[in-house]
Amino acid sequence: MRLGVALAYAPAVQDRDVDTRAILIVDHGSRRAEANELLESVADALRQRIPGRTVHIAHMEIAEPTIEQGIDACVASGAREVVVHPYFLGDGNHTRHSIPSLVAAATRRYPDLLVTISEPLGLHPKLVDVILERVESAPRH
Repeated sequence: MRLGVALAYAPAVQDRDVDTRAILIVDHGSRRAEANELLESVADALRQRIPGRTVHIAHMEIAEPTIEQGIDACVASGAREVVVHPYFLGDGNHTRHSIPSLVAAATRRYPDLLVTISEPLGLHPKLVDVILERVESAPRH
């Protein structure tokens, strides 16, 4: 799917072309360095799960790397295709409008780059498991 033709949500990442299909994880961005560093930890965990796949991060606003810098890093790593994953729980204004707009602007210099935006985290049974785990481990009073 070529950006500009359709910026649609895509199904889960498949191992179609591991060497040239990069993942760009995008969060909101924060003034708190610790919050921004969390996204790099998520990217590191992904890299361990899918060795050989290019994984970069970007922040929608406030912090660097920006989405443009993230796209540039993917291309510099040899990507011909980028799956942008909004690291957001809900499907709101940022995932439907802000991120697609920023991605479109960032990819204008790469007319042959294929870009897809995946769905945000949303409702998923594994997230329910994480919530239950966190609730159970919370201190009791």
